[in-house]
Amino acid sequence: MNILFLTVVRITEVSERGVYTDLIRKFRDEGHTVYITSPAERRFNEDTQLLKLDGVELLKVRTLNIQKTNLIEKGVATLLLEYQFHKQINHYFDNIKFDLILYSTPPITFTKVIKSIKERDGAKSYLLLKDIFPQNAVDLGMLKKNGILHRFFRNKEKTMYAVSDYIGCMSPANVEYVLNHNPLILKEIIEVCPNSIELNNSEIIQDTKLSIRVKYNIPERATIFIYGGNLGKPQGLDFLLEILKSNNNKSDRFFIVIGSGTEWNRIYEWFKLNKISNAMLLEGLPKKEYDTLVRTCDVGLIFLDNRFTIPNYPSRLLSYLEYKMPIIAATDANSDLGELAVQNGYGLFSLHGNLDSFNSELNKLVGNEKLIMEMGKNGYQFLVDNYTVETSIQIIMNHFKNV
Repeated sequence: MNILFLTVVRITEVSERGVYTDLIRKFRDEGHTVYITSPAERRFNEDTQLLKLDGVELLKVRTLNIQKTNLIEKGVATLLLEYQFHKQINHYFDNIKFDLILYSTPPITFTKVIKSIKERDGAKSYLLLKDIFPQNAVDLGMLKKNGILHRFFRNKEKTMYAVSDYIGCMSPANVEYVLNHNPLILKEIIEVCPNSIELNNSEIIQDTKLSIRVKYNIPERATIFIYGGNLGKPQGLDFLLEILKSNNNKSDRFFIVIGSGTEWNRIYEWFKLNKISNAMLLEGLPKKEYDTLVRTCDVGLIFLDNRFTIPNYPSRLLSYLEYKMPIIAATDANSDLGELAVQNGYGLFSLHGNLDSFNSELNKLVGNEKLIMEMGKNGYQFLVDNYTVETSIQIIMNHFKNV
């Protein structure tokens, strides 16, 4: 099959680890020909170009800045993407007959591109629904419910669902939410197709763990809790700061906060002001270094703002499970992430904002090496059974057995 993958994620190397590149490599290794269209944001000073990398064709389309910019440029850039992608795909891939179009949210503005290629080539389309916009923005107060922008993007969302032959959601709660709020979607076309990765089976050696503790002055016997990933509004990180303050000066636990995002500067200033003795803040690291750091920790933390009415399912869960770490999830009541973790024995759960409840769950794991190891093994097995690229490929390709 000829597969076109549309994404707003910056891709420079197909060999890099990530939920999209892992999936792309697996499709390639299964004998499919993969064509990627990805933005080359103006801040990187790159022109539109077509590259051939590791058996995959990568079309980098010059765009305005989509990430790490102000809301005005981000909004304009997102609206222009559809036209820019469409134009360059028609130019560079005009002689390619695509069988399958894969695309993920965000954004929700690829509809005309998808529709055009479906009409041109008779291709099928598969949406990897990673988040539910614009409702997530309404939940966080970034868009006014039923306002002009909300109605505009809601219509875009409905059109995107309508042009999708199949929709893969992150979890059962996501499937239920989408069906309940979009009665025109046929139940037969929507399914669970979660984030997935290619497993890295290399083991972290004990000397590396010790060197990390020495490097960052972490007590040798402290249980290390790590929050890694996006530091933005969706995570409701004021609650994380409450947790750090309430656990300050406890030498049996240590917290690492690492990532980048719109809240990073504010959190940095908070760390400077409060001088938490058993926590540190790090800016985002390259993927390989980040993975090494995560693997030396004991427990992974996940936060989702309690205002969400949509069931988010963050991808950072995967690295925790891969490195056999239990999780503590503090989420809104609509997400099923915490519920699945408890049911399958790889994590603990507390409602976001309930400090006493969270600290109670935290204390269950502090110094409890046996429980940490047991839950870590459970999580790894759950990952192997549900969140590998082999599983994702099988779910998607079940719809194309005759192609």
